[in-house]
Amino acid sequence: MPPVWERRTSQRLPVQLHVIETHEDSIYFQRTANLSTGGLYLEGTMPHPPGTRVRLRFALPDDETTIEVTGEIMPPGKDADLGMGVRFIDLKPEDRQRIDRFIEKAVGLPFER
Repeated sequence: MPPVWERRTSQRLPVQLHVIETHEDSIYFQRTANLSTGGLYLEGTMPHPPGTRVRLRFALPDDETTIEVTGEIMPPGKDADLGMGVRFIDLKPEDRQRIDRFIEKAVGLPFER
């Protein structure tokens, strides 16, 4: 099986978004380095152990709708910076479409699956 960093199935867009992360009784204010319909990367943060589940809340630019999703912390890739990759677990179909449209608009082309 290829390493995690080679198994991505969705296009990643470098983008900085503010994210509210909730884990157990703690709330963290984070910032993304990139985003895809499969997950995101939170930069400059000490990662939770792989497999940890967190709750994320964020909004896309020019979109007032808040996206709320449960995520799972992924194992760090080789040459990983300080931060953590989070795979979306229960992303609603309408939120997936919202992220897809945002990425397509930013990149200028639809992602081929």
